[in-house]
Amino acid sequence: MNEMILAKGLKKVYAKQTVLKGIDLAIQPGELVGYIGPNGAGKSTTIKILCGLIPEFEGEATLFGLDVRKDAVEIKRKIGYIPENAALYENLTPAEYLSFVGQLHGIPQATITKKSNELLRLFDLEKAQNNRMAAFSKGMRQKVLLISGLLHNPDLIFLDEPLSGLDANAVILVKEILMQLKQSGKTIFYSSHIMEVVEKLSDRIIIIHQGQLIANGSFQELSEAAQGGSLEKIFTELTGDQGHVSVAGNVVDIIRQV
Repeated sequence: MNEMILAKGLKKVYAKQTVLKGIDLAIQPGELVGYIGPNGAGKSTTIKILCGLIPEFEGEATLFGLDVRKDAVEIKRKIGYIPENAALYENLTPAEYLSFVGQLHGIPQATITKKSNELLRLFDLEKAQNNRMAAFSKGMRQKVLLISGLLHNPDLIFLDEPLSGLDANAVILVKEILMQLKQSGKTIFYSSHIMEVVEKLSDRIIIIHQGQLIANGSFQELSEAAQGGSLEKIFTELTGDQGHVSVAGNVVDIIRQV
């Protein structure tokens, strides 16, 4: 089977600090892969390289069999990318912004308008679709980002902390959307700190720590290797951050000092 994502020996250095230390990935069509790690582990850097946003790196990477260096523009037409924070054009309304994104993807204006109106309504943004986004909350902005990343019906979707700022109902909705997208055959590469969501949604979970992959398998496989427990427990054991109880106790003790 031809891999949807194939990366070999990805390395990235920022100001003499090595962020990625030789990452190998092979993601099959139709997989929903959870990509998790501590802050600074290299998750976002990996995704930005794969999306063609960071052209300077060592190693090789292909999406759809296309080279991310040589075919970056074509790749960007074929993928959906939903980051945690993105620079929206704040002086535009959601309707105007989605029209702009849709035109970049070559979607007919009538289709853009129809899909945008329906999606904004389903994300509870119908009343705000003609308001300037400068006054939007983080959750409202994130909903617009989600819609813009899915508007052109991409076969490969990258999500980097997509639930950031969303309320409880929106989180439930996005989880269900991801599950149904997977069932329809989409390939999803999903990075999140919310372990429960990653555990429930992912076909396969990849853990990165200090720029290196330290685990790769289904939740069942990771759980068996760790002799049981939740993904949060497995993650804590593998990344070595096991002093949470002690640190929490110290924080509480300091807070209670008079």
